Amino acid sequence: MTDDLGGSAEKKATAASLTGWVALYTLVRMGLVVVVAALIMGIGYLFGVTVPLLAAALFGVVIALPIGMFLFKSVRLKVNEQISLLDADRAARREDLHARLRGDQE
Repeated sequence: MTDDLGGSAEKKATAASLTGWVALYTLVRMGLVVVVAALIMGIGYLFGVTVPLLAAALFGVVIALPIGMFLFKSVRLKVNEQISLLDADRAARREDLHARLRGDQE
């Protein structure tokens, strides 16, 4: 019984942990957009061209999308893992509730 609890404690996902990982993933992706937009504006400045902030931000989003998929793969996979663990826990609780409603007591 103790081994079962120890194993589930390692893989335990909560809504708070999922929120933290999603927030981290969002922040690093937004940070990448800011860095790419700053690079676009800086390169424009080096060539004597004024790049509007909105244009740099839009290009930053478009360029950062595929780059972020590769750079932050580990964080993205952790978010996916947290979602699947929470979903499995929710499905188990739902099945337990259905079993209790049917009268299938263990």
